[in-house]
Amino acid sequence: MKYKFIIIPVFLWLLSGSCYAQGLFENTVNQADDEHKLQIDFSGYGRASAYGGSNFYDYSTLFAEFGIQGKLAYKRALLFTDLRFRAGSQFDSLGIKLQMKETYVGYQSDKIDVYLGAKIVSWGRMDGFNPTDNITPYDYFFLTADPDDQKLPNFLLQTRWYITPQINLELIAIPIYRPSVYRYDLFDLGEYTTFVAPALPDNTFKNGSLAARFNFDLPNTGFSVSWFRGYDPFYGFNVYDISWEEFAPSIQLQAQPYLKNTFGADFDIPLGSWVLRSEAAYNLTSAYQDSMYIPNPDISYVAGVEHSFRGVVTILQYIGKYTIDFASLDDLPPPENLNDMIIRELAAFDRKIFYQQEKTNHALSLSLSKRFAHETMNSELMGYYNITSEEWFIRPKFSWKITDNLETGIGGMYYAGPDKSVFSYASDVLNGGFVELKVSF
Repeated sequence: MKYKFIIIPVFLWLLSGSCYAQGLFENTVNQADDEHKLQIDFSGYGRASAYGGSNFYDYSTLFAEFGIQGKLAYKRALLFTDLRFRAGSQFDSLGIKLQMKETYVGYQSDKIDVYLGAKIVSWGRMDGFNPTDNITPYDYFFLTADPDDQKLPNFLLQTRWYITPQINLELIAIPIYRPSVYRYDLFDLGEYTTFVAPALPDNTFKNGSLAARFNFDLPNTGFSVSWFRGYDPFYGFNVYDISWEEFAPSIQLQAQPYLKNTFGADFDIPLGSWVLRSEAAYNLTSAYQDSMYIPNPDISYVAGVEHSFRGVVTILQYIGKYTIDFASLDDLPPPENLNDMIIRELAAFDRKIFYQQEKTNHALSLSLSKRFAHETMNSELMGYYNITSEEWFIRPKFSWKITDNLETGIGGMYYAGPDKSVFSYASDVLNGGFVELKVSF
């Protein structure tokens, strides 16, 4: 209730005659004529969204949401905020939530940009599969018609130095680790298995994350090289405790992040009406031999091509991974007791999470989209098939812009895979259809 005393004066200020509105993402701070004027840009929306139909949940997500985005600029300083108010149900849990999607302050100039606050930063040039994107955590279980809703902000300091208009150096410092949301506890891993609270790193200087990126946006190509040191937002789990009551085990598991260094590179090259893209990362970890939640060092890589065939924008990608110092669990000595057998099986599942169940992992993705009816309608189809694990998913979506301010979207998601694969567990929770109605202003 305390938030209404903040929101009401902000709205009155936004609507007052002392300011004027422009497009939300229009660059205003570098215009000489407006340099000494306070500029306020704002927009917002309201939407109702439903997602459901899985084996475990008739309604996975059901909510109504109001969001407002605003940018204040004065001379070279700016403030940006994206606030969302949501009420509804998620996996049978009712609640009301105020989410600060992003709020940060900054300084912008021709030579340097500096931002501080809760911000979403996405790296990489590929479509949906980005080995160099280690900055932004995701809520993989927030199910809506827009996958970008899953992105979460970090509190961070970001600087960007423009060496030339086409070349810049970006530096990022993240003082406090924020993990992705991956609800292993929703999976049916067995009646004897439960999860305890995750083991997150302490909020200390040494547990913060650092990242750097040289980015080149040249007339005929774009590429970058990057480095990241910190805890990966994506994580596995460890065995917390195994106890026995007569002949029944009680297995407690604990989500646990791991520390890594990542050295990455990406590029895109337009070739007429075709675009070639690629992205790769070398992930360096330690102590992985004795810790099931820490993946082996690996090289992750993606290569893709984009082209429009009769108005259908087509993106085909190959996704690969090479695991360094790989050792098959089948080659290890047999388990000495039941506890060792349980740990061995759970370690195999961790490897599936990291796509390290084999020395090499191969997958393909295909994305199709086409606009029609004067671009008021859009059909999308995204599919993925993992050749190594035989897992796959498909995501169709149809959106219709009914008026300039009213649009709707409908579609679904379907996961499938062999028994005891990650996708087979996920299918019970994440499969289903969605529908959304949204009004923007």
